[in-house]
Amino acid sequence: MTARRRFSAACIALGLAALATGCSPDPAAPAFQATDITGATFGRTLALTGHDGRPRTLADFSGKAVVVFFGFTHCPDVCPTALARFATVMKALGPEADRVQVLFVTVDPERDTAAVLSQYVPAFDPRFLGLTGTAEEVTVAAKEFRIVVQKQAQGADGDYTVDHSAGIYVFDPQGRLRLYVAPNQDATVLEHDLRELLKAP
Repeated sequence: MTARRRFSAACIALGLAALATGCSPDPAAPAFQATDITGATFGRTLALTGHDGRPRTLADFSGKAVVVFFGFTHCPDVCPTALARFATVMKALGPEADRVQVLFVTVDPERDTAAVLSQYVPAFDPRFLGLTGTAEEVTVAAKEFRIVVQKQAQGADGDYTVDHSAGIYVFDPQGRLRLYVAPNQDATVLEHDLRELLKAP
């Protein structure tokens, strides 16, 4: 089995594990379109540095729904597509978007410094926040969210890519991990579920 196939298999296995972590269905629970992972035992902590240079944790965004996505600025397609989708959702939410925080967590801290993220991430929406840290800090964050990361060999030009799982995690305004959104799901799914989270007591 090639390294890329092993990586894909690991991503699928982790994705299936994530989908199976939620609690039993509650008839009174919101009707989410993404996968409800309420009660998940992972994704509980996130401590990195924002592209504004400030230390950040999930507690900083209490009262907001939080969308967490792992990626990197040199990503050719998946990451900018995801960020563009989030920007579309923010526009669709209108004034409610001010109660949503999108966090873009780099898996490539070697290149994605706070300065680099400050130019890249807000270009999609000025409210978006990029997060970086030391290699060790980013590794801890990725493991906490069950993100598989595999840096590829450098090419002759010194460039390289970073394979990573691309699922999206969503927290409710009370700071609880609630949803897993598959990378291929339409922006309307995230918009719908964010509205549900924002109106829930």
